[in-house]
Parts: sequence; C-alpha cells; structure tokens
Amino acid sequence: MNDPTIASTQRLRATVHVALLTLIAVAVGAAMSGCGVSGSAGEGRDPSATAGAPATEAPTSPALVAEGQRVFRFETFGDEQVWTDTLHLNEIVEKNVDPTAALKVGLKVDADALPAGILEKVDLKSPATTVALLKMNAVIGLQATVDADNHITRLGVTCALCHSNVDNSIMPGIGRRKDGWPNRDLNVGAIIALSTVLSADKKAVYASWGPGKYDPRYNQDGKNTPLVLPPAYGLAQVKNETHTGEGPISYWNAYVAVTQMGGQGNFADPRLGIDVTHAPDMVTAKLPALRAYQHSLPAPPPPAGSFDAAIAARGRTVFDRTCAGCHLGGSGTDNNNGTLHPAAETGVDGAYAARTANKRYRTTPLRALWQHAPYFHDGSAATLADVVAHYNRVRNLGLTTDQQRDLVEYLKSL
Repeated sequence: MNDPTIASTQRLRATVHVALLTLIAVAVGAAMSGCGVSGSAGEGRDPSATAGAPATEAPTSPALVAEGQRVFRFETFGDEQVWTDTLHLNEIVEKNVDPTAALKVGLKVDADALPAGILEKVDLKSPATTVALLKMNAVIGLQATVDADNHITRLGVTCALCHSNVDNSIMPGIGRRKDGWPNRDLNVGAIIALSTVLSADKKAVYASWGPGKYDPRYNQDGKNTPLVLPPAYGLAQVKNETHTGEGPISYWNAYVAVTQMGGQGNFADPRLGIDVTHAPDMVTAKLPALRAYQHSLPAPPPPAGSFDAAIAARGRTVFDRTCAGCHLGGSGTDNNNGTLHPAAETGVDGAYAARTANKRYRTTPLRALWQHAPYFHDGSAATLADVVAHYNRVRNLGLTTDQQRDLVEYLKSL
C-alpha cells in the first residue's frame, strides 16, 4: 500500500531546533510566512543533493552517532533568531505558559532531567515552573537561556520537538525519551499562533492545523495543506525521507533546519526557488552526525499480543499479491529505485504534491504502523482498516472482508 506519510541536567546554551515547531513538526517541524526564511533560486547546484547536504555519506562510528544524538536533541542551529528575535515566544512562554498549558499543546518533559520528587513540590499552574523546567533542560525540543533573574533571554527549538515522544511513565506527557517517535500530540500551529507579531490571517492558518500536523511549505508558498508529523526511526534503508522524494535524508534535514526552524545555515533548491545562505553556516557540518543518529534509530516492534500471528501470516500472503509491487520486501518502498506515483494513481489528495518539485508521491516505507496513526501524508485515514479499504476501492483489489482483516493484521505486525 502507498502511505503518502529530551538525562541529567544539561548546561544551558549561551544563546536556545523543529524539524519542525513546526512539525512544526517534521518534524515539525517551522518558520512562518512573513517570519520564516525564503529566497530566490540558486544557480548551478544539484537540487537533490543541495542545501548544504553532504554529497557523500560519511562513515558511521559510535562517536558520530553520539554527536548526532546531541544534535537531534539539543541543537538549534541558531534558530533563536526566529523564535526569540522575531516571534518573541521567549517572553510569551515566561509570562503565560504554565506546565499544564504546555502539556495541553503537546510539549513533552524528559523525566530523566528532573530531580527526584520535584513534581510534587512545584506549582504546575505557574509559568515560573515552566521557566524552571527549561532551566533544567527538561522540556523536550526546546532550548532556553535563562538569566540570574529567571528571565528567558533566548529560546529556540530542536529536531526533537516534533520527532520525539515520551513513555508517559510519570504522567501523560512526562516520561523517558522515545527519540524518533512522532509527537502526534504536539500542536505546533497553536504554539506559533501565541506570537503577538503575527497577523490574524496567519494565526488562523496555524490554528487550523491541529495536533500532530504541520505544513513545511506554508512559509514558502503561502498555501496550506498540513502533513502529519512523520516518524524519524527506521530510516536506515530509506533513500528519500520526504513524502514526495525530492532528495535524501540530509536534504530534508537541511530544508527543515534552515527554512522551517530558522537555523542559520545554507539551503538551495532551484526547483523550489529557494537559495538561503548564512555566514557562518551553522547547519551543514552537523548533517552527517544527525543522519547517522537517525539511521541508528530502529522502528519499534509491535507490543506483545497486539496482533494475531496466524491471521497476520495469511495477511502477508494477501500483501505479497496486492501491495508488494510498490512496498518491496514486505515493508519497503519502490522509491529507493526512483519510482514516484501520481496522486490519481493512489487516490489520495494531490494538493500537497502539486506544491513540490516532483509533483508526485513516493511509496512510504511501512514501519511501526501500529504506533503512528493516522495514515497517509495528510492523516486522512484514521485506522489501518481505513487504509486497506481505501486501496481496495481505489485500486480495485477485489479483497473480501476476511482478506481485508487479514491484511490489516499483517500491517499491525510491521
């Protein structure tokens, strides 16, 4: 099927990455129209290997992976210039966002960064507690500089904002990190819309996204077709980690870091009319380590007892007959061979693809499907049963009710 889809206290940064606030969200992943980064087309660059992305893959080592983890969790690439200097979210968070409100919009807290028993001693309805959590580097995906008077002087975001979750071992939203897991509770749009510098029209767009969604092109073309925040695990065998296959993983990391997070780096893609440069470039040199860490993150296996193995085995037979032409090897993607699919071929909405360089969708690799509903690039399928029913109809697969059930069980096993 084609599924177009924060241990101890750290030293504070001197000056505070979304693969999206956005994603943001992929992710975010999230600079905004009028506040983000845009530019004109560059000349003479290979667009799919551009953007400051390394031309060749560096050898992986434990040290490189460890550095990549630091980049993924704590590196802002200098994006404070957007979140602090432009949006002034440091002031809003300090004055108005208490921990209860922060959890409500999907922000997560790293339990390993908290002193034992601290949550029983603090006021979770006080913004001062949020400042204290930021000072302890406990809010996943946010980096803050807090002065001696407990004022947030700099605030920035990291990749982990959109692409990390927690195990809720302390309480909902507070637990141990689960890097690579998409934060489908995160309401990036609502967070961005807190800024007082945005127009009412822009605030309305951000408010329309809802939890777990982000539009990584809104600040580039002014259009609004938000995507679900994707997982950042299980990428080791994936060539192009974008819904529309514009380039390899480091291409998208650079795109998000520079054009969405507001990182001070270089990105160029003439196909999209984007050419952004900064001196110094605070992004490009960090991309190999970031990619190495992402490649090290395995897709989480399905929980014990979450699917019926016998039924899933029958479903694999159905899958091999009806889906394996695009999802190669039982869960992969024909995009590794360069294949892309028109929206009409898959029956999904084509509005997002039309905004991209390739105008078509890649076959999404199937990894930990049990973990990251909803499905398709826009979240239009709430369940795996909805996905199967969609393709049975659009592709005229002719599957019986029992065969559809078997196929769903197989997908739950991935």
